[in-house]
Amino acid sequence: MLSIRVMPCLLLRGWGLVKTVKFKNPTYVGDPINTVRIYNEKEVDELIFLDITATPRRSDPPYQVISEIASECFMPFAYGGGIRSLDQMKNIFELGVEKVAVNSYAAENPAFVTQAAKAFGSQSIIVSIDARKTLFGHYRVCTHGGTKELKVDIADYAKAMEAAGAGEILLTSIDRDGTFEGYDVELIRRVTSRVSIPVIACGGAGKVEDFAEAVTEGGASAVAAGSMVVYQGPHRAVLINFPTSRQLREVLD
Repeated sequence: MLSIRVMPCLLLRGWGLVKTVKFKNPTYVGDPINTVRIYNEKEVDELIFLDITATPRRSDPPYQVISEIASECFMPFAYGGGIRSLDQMKNIFELGVEKVAVNSYAAENPAFVTQAAKAFGSQSIIVSIDARKTLFGHYRVCTHGGTKELKVDIADYAKAMEAAGAGEILLTSIDRDGTFEGYDVELIRRVTSRVSIPVIACGGAGKVEDFAEAVTEGGASAVAAGSMVVYQGPHRAVLINFPTSRQLREVLD
């Protein structure tokens, strides 16, 4: 097994999967249950599901969808979206989810991360951080699907989330999301140089070589991909796919 984890990061909207470009224009790409079955066959090690509607609507996580995913999923998976209470987390863990990701509410209430880590263990708590680069080269933390910007240094914020109890960080470049242009290595490096917990790099993967760059140059502990594993070819035909273990070993071993 590879020491570097490579995982699909899939966006939920209702009962469907969608894909965005720079967090905009979500396009339907398929059914989550069928997608899970394909990834089972491809022996993917881990999955991430993020609901992009729960936080804007201030609604509960889609427990029925999560339950059906858990019943089909052979591999560990994380869920994020709309998390605002320990009871919600408890319900999600009881459905069979291994990790829960918190984004907007972690920014609003960092003490919640501490409470969650104490209740369920840091290893099961991911803080998801979305970042956008400014014209002056600074990185700003964005919440609520990229619609709100915090005037805080990205590395300082990541360090604060680690101190609060996060066991892992999912770091997404909004600017690279869905572009196939490769990861923002500088963004990854700024965060990994300040924290000791694992950082999952996300946003921009277009080829397997991008995974190696995020790890070797950025210092990421794991990599996530969205468009690359749901689209195929220059015209972005929907085709659920994943690199073979041989392809991954060639760039990551």
